[in-house]
Amino acid sequence: MIRVMIVDDHGIVREGVRILLDKFEGVQVVAEAENGRAALELAAGASPDVVLMDMSMPGMNGIETTQRMADLFPAVKVLILSMHKDRRFVAQAFRAGARGYLLKDCSSAELVKAVQTVAAGERYVCSGIIGVVIDDYIRRVPDSFEQAGPALTPREKEVLQLLAEGHNAKTIAFLLKINVKTVDTHRQQIMKKLKLFSIADLTKYAIREGVTSIDH
Repeated sequence: MIRVMIVDDHGIVREGVRILLDKFEGVQVVAEAENGRAALELAAGASPDVVLMDMSMPGMNGIETTQRMADLFPAVKVLILSMHKDRRFVAQAFRAGARGYLLKDCSSAELVKAVQTVAAGERYVCSGIIGVVIDDYIRRVPDSFEQAGPALTPREKEVLQLLAEGHNAKTIAFLLKINVKTVDTHRQQIMKKLKLFSIADLTKYAIREGVTSIDH
């Protein structure tokens, strides 16, 4: 049985969520709170597995409450239930310690799925904000080549992959339709830019950064 606490400053929202959850076996609403402070006080006695947390509440908002919940009750999984799709809210929620993020216009089936997912120790992102999360991830994670130093040219990236896959200069020259001397020049430039000094080092780098896989 998954024990759930609902935290929202609107009574009608709490009632609606409770009615939805009561329809599903294996889920039990054990407590309700109208604000963050009340939630923290109730959590010790109610021992919820999952807390459905509203984002916008007066006094102590959902982000602050989630942070404190994570510090005081690390075993409790917080699932944000919000109307906000903005990436800033999503990022703040996960940084605060939330295990999932759900929009309030989700279906009852998705609500239960989210509760079950975070209760099992996994993260959950509702379908309505997957695009937001992916876009934010792409913005925040720099290209692996840029992380290591000056960006490699497209040709240098090709040469790096082929070197890491075990091809010699002659084969690379044939595959890329360039001469062997040009391949050697590219190899030297790659090593200089990445500050690596052997083919073995280049291979390790390429595997680590996803340029090629260990299966090749």
